[in-house]
Amino acid sequence: MFCPRGIVLAASLALSLWLTGCATTDGNAPSASSDSAETTETTETPSTDSEGKKKVLTTFTVIADMAQNVAGDKLVVESITRIGAEIHGYEPTPSDIAKAQDADLILYNGMGLERWFKQFLGNVEDVPSALLTEGIEPIPIAAGPYEDKPNPHAWMSPQNALIYVENIRKAFVELDPENADTYNENAAAYSEQLKAIDEALETDLEKVPEEQRYLVSCEGAFSYLARDYDMEEIYIWPINAERQFTPKQVQGVIEAVKRNDVPTVFCETTVNDEGQKQVAKTTGARFGGNLYVDSLSTEGGPVPTFLELLEYDARTITNGLLAGSKQ
Repeated sequence: MFCPRGIVLAASLALSLWLTGCATTDGNAPSASSDSAETTETTETPSTDSEGKKKVLTTFTVIADMAQNVAGDKLVVESITRIGAEIHGYEPTPSDIAKAQDADLILYNGMGLERWFKQFLGNVEDVPSALLTEGIEPIPIAAGPYEDKPNPHAWMSPQNALIYVENIRKAFVELDPENADTYNENAAAYSEQLKAIDEALETDLEKVPEEQRYLVSCEGAFSYLARDYDMEEIYIWPINAERQFTPKQVQGVIEAVKRNDVPTVFCETTVNDEGQKQVAKTTGARFGGNLYVDSLSTEGGPVPTFLELLEYDARTITNGLLAGSKQ
């Protein structure tokens, strides 16, 4: 059986393990140029490698890593968007379309995350796709230009990630029934790792005083995590847009942080964190660092896999809240 990448956590993982080796990001968001996809050659028939493997495309790197863990060595898995890309407003290139036309299956998040995907899929003939958020109860965005639309960042909760994995498993079994046993076994093993992270995060957040369990971020990407772990969420904007923070948005977060005596605030790696640092400076809260959401890091970075992304964010959040706690 294929062994999924990532770190296997015991369900009894103690707080001290989360706190060991904690690091924060350097706060530098990738440049917009990282959004372009690499050029690939176009072929006339469904893409396979020299061993006859079918090719699966995903809309971003997080889904690609989940899918690779389920696929093992039976499928070729590639992401349309590159590492560090801001996926909401991504603009596909002709090479992306050529690569997709050559695929056997495309996996996408849905919930309005990939605003470019419907048009993109319209340019691709006869390639099936699978929606990975099917079965997840959406959280509507409360206010702003996206009011009442679903918050698309469902994968940021380990509990929801289990649903993603199950949807990937079903899609792969349908695509390639001859290797169904491999996909079933890999999905089960990967799900156990996600469950361990879920249990460890729940245990560690219990260490944070209940009245200080506020997750303050630049983008409202943590609504599902906040819901599943009894936290309150405050953010500058609900979804990353073309324009970044405005003085009015920052002032709103400053007032909320002061009103609720929030000890620590965070941002994300794919956006400018200056607005959140201004919140920290004005309120006296700590800036706890940048979290990973829409993209994995490079192989040598802190979160080259989705499991490591969840671990890193959980450790950064719990460290930040506990360090600023006034318990």
